Amino acid sequence: QVQLVESGGGSVQAGGSLRLSCAASRNTYQMAWFRQAPGKEREGVAGVRPGGIISYSDSVKGRFTISKDNAENTLYLQMNSLKDEDTGMYYCATTIDFRPWGLLRPRAFDYWGQGTQVTVFS
Repeated sequence: QVQLVESGGGSVQAGGSLRLSCAASRNTYQMAWFRQAPGKEREGVAGVRPGGIISYSDSVKGRFTISKDNAENTLYLQMNSLKDEDTGMYYCATTIDFRPWGLLRPRAFDYWGQGTQVTVFS
């Protein structure tokens, strides 16, 4: 079992920045951030696996940066140039071994956090 605790969400004006954190209770293999807006499906935002393999959704490329502190078992998401459409609940996800479905699909992850809300206003 892995417990994930997200933090760092909040309300920010469009164009602003937020940094999300996700603390894992143990070392894991691959980790990712997902988000879900009201009435929409959960979508992958960014993911990372060993070897420096990183994936971003097209909607956040160039604006968001994912990073992981392996010593602290903590995942981060630096979000810059935030837009209204970035609003949603952001979830951290992880798995303790390899999954063949990439880093942006929910099926590739076994453990999920409770989420942290990000609201971007104009």
